Amino acid sequence: MRTEMITVQTGSRPTVRDITAEAERFVAGAGDGLLHVFVPHATAGLAIIETGSGSDDDLLTALDDLLPADNRWRHRHGSPGHGRDHVLPALLPPYATLPVVGGRLALGTWQSVCLVDPNGDNPTRQVRFSFLPG
Repeated sequence: MRTEMITVQTGSRPTVRDITAEAERFVAGAGDGLLHVFVPHATAGLAIIETGSGSDDDLLTALDDLLPADNRWRHRHGSPGHGRDHVLPALLPPYATLPVVGGRLALGTWQSVCLVDPNGDNPTRQVRFSFLPG
């Protein structure tokens, strides 16, 4: 298995960051196998979605509706409503496994690999790519 950690800047507000290009670079020329993507953080997750058509903002809006950033959460350190950030990985897991065919991600036409980070308290994230040849 080949593995690599990358650093992703997500900023100080909730964001959906497309990391497809970074994933494609990692598997380029690798042949057939599986790419496992893992975010080693308690307040971030991964989503395979369409980007650039408003879906990124729609996802953040849906998460705000489902997990409001208010004082209902028992986990209370950090920014107000930060407890909801710790619930996010139960809904958007911190991992995804993708097929790689001929050294290219086998994604659908409009699919992108996205890091979803609602936590503005941590503007820098790590993402681990691991390739398992087939």
